[in-house]
Amino acid sequence: MTSPRRTSTAPHEMVERALELSEADGCVVIADEESTANLRWAGNALTTNGVTRGRTLTVVATVDGREGTASGVVSRSAVTADELAQVVRAAEAAARSAGPAEDARPLVEGVPASPDFTDAPDETSSAVFDAFAPALGESFARARAGDRELYGFAQHSLVSSYLGTSTGLRLRHDQPTGTLEVNAKSPDRTRSAWAGRYTRDFKDVDPAALDAELATRLGWAQRRVELPAGRYETLIPPTAVADLLIYQLWSSAARDAAEGRTVFSRPGGGTRVGERLSELPLTLRSDPYEPGLEAAPFVMAHASGDDQSVFDNGLPLTATDWIKDGELGRLLTTRHSASLTGLPVSPPVDNLVLDAGGERSLEEMVAGTSRGLLLTCLWYIREVDPASLLLTGLTRDGVYLVENGEVVGEVNNFRFNESPVSLLGRATEAGRTVTTLPREWNDYFTRAAMPALRVPDFNMSSVSQGV
Repeated sequence: MTSPRRTSTAPHEMVERALELSEADGCVVIADEESTANLRWAGNALTTNGVTRGRTLTVVATVDGREGTASGVVSRSAVTADELAQVVRAAEAAARSAGPAEDARPLVEGVPASPDFTDAPDETSSAVFDAFAPALGESFARARAGDRELYGFAQHSLVSSYLGTSTGLRLRHDQPTGTLEVNAKSPDRTRSAWAGRYTRDFKDVDPAALDAELATRLGWAQRRVELPAGRYETLIPPTAVADLLIYQLWSSAARDAAEGRTVFSRPGGGTRVGERLSELPLTLRSDPYEPGLEAAPFVMAHASGDDQSVFDNGLPLTATDWIKDGELGRLLTTRHSASLTGLPVSPPVDNLVLDAGGERSLEEMVAGTSRGLLLTCLWYIREVDPASLLLTGLTRDGVYLVENGEVVGEVNNFRFNESPVSLLGRATEAGRTVTTLPREWNDYFTRAAMPALRVPDFNMSSVSQGV
C-alpha cells in the first residue's frame, strides 16, 4: 500500500525554523526524509509490494554552564511545523537537566554549504524495480521448472538528510540503499540455499544469475555428509567475512582499547595501533567516496556514544585505513576520544572494504582446495569475550564439503567460536574483493566489499541442528 503524499513543510525549512526557534547556546538539527519501495515473494510468486515515506527530526541543544557544556537530544518522527517548537524546547530542557557532557567540544564550523541544501528531497518509487521485476518473474518460471521454490524480498530506500547548525553549517546527503535476499528451497524443505546482493539502484542485479547460483547449491545438497565438530580448513565467503569484520569495526573504539577493555588493548597500557595483525597484505578501509559504496562524507550523529559524538556533527569524513598492509592503523575516535588517547580523529564511515590484492574468485579458491569446508553465511552472531573479541554464532543455509577441488556434498551446520582479529592473523589466502551484502547485520550496515578468506583451522565448536 502506498502512503499518501505529504504536503508538510520542506525539510530544509524545518531545519531553518528549528534553528530560529532555538534558545540554547548551540543547536544542531538533522532532518531525515526517507522513502522506501519493496517487493516480497514466496513459493515463486509475488505476495506484497508497496512504497512508504517518513520523516524524522533530531534536535541537539547544547547549554553552557559553570561546570561545562551539556547536551540534550530529542528525535521524533512525523513532526509537523506546528510541533516543531515542542521538539526544540524538549531538547533544551533535556540539556538543562543533564550534567556536563564529557564529549563536549565546540560545534563544527567552516564547512562549505551543500549547493543543493534547499532542493526537495530525492524519492524512490516502484519504478526502481521496472527492469528487475520482469526478470524476477522469469526466475520464478525457471525455479518451477527446476522443482525449487524461491522466497525473498527486495527493498530500496532513499534517505535525504539535511543537517544545519547554529554555527552556520548547511549540509545535505542523499543515500540510496538497495538490498536483495533470496532463499531457494526444495519442495520437501529439507534443502535450503541463500544469496544476497547490495545495490544502489537494482540496475546491476541479475535475478537469473542468483537463481543459477541457488540451483547449484541445492544440487550440492542432494548428497548429505555428517561431520563432527572440530577445526577445518574453511573458505569463508565475502558475506560472512563482512559480518565478522563489521562487528570488529564496531568493537574498535579507541577509548575502550586505551582503557584495557578490548582486543585492541596493548598489554601494560595503550592500544595496539601500529601492531601487525596479519602476514597477508590486508587493508581494511572506509571511504565515503568508494565507487559503488558511496556514503555520507560528513558526520551525522543522532546520539553520542563510544565512537560518535553529537558535537562532531558536520565534521568532514575522509578515506581511512583501519588496517594497512596487515598493520593496525586506526581505531574509531571522536574529537574527544582522540584527545584522550593521542590518536588521530577517525569517526566511523558507513562502508567497509577489505582488500589484499587477491585475484582468485571464490570458485577458483574452491578449485584449489584439497579438502575443506565452504560456508554460505553466518547468523545469530554474539560476543563471548571482548578481550579477544571471541564471537559465537551458527552457520546457515548450506555448509559444503570440498574434496580435490570440487564440492561433493552438503554437511551439517555448526556452531562456531572465532575471533575476527585472530582469523585475519591465521588466514592463508584472500581472494578477489567484491561488493557483498552482510546477512546478519544488513539492517544496520549494508555497504561492504570483501574477499573470500581461506582459514586453515576454523573452529567449528559443536554440531548444530539448524537448517
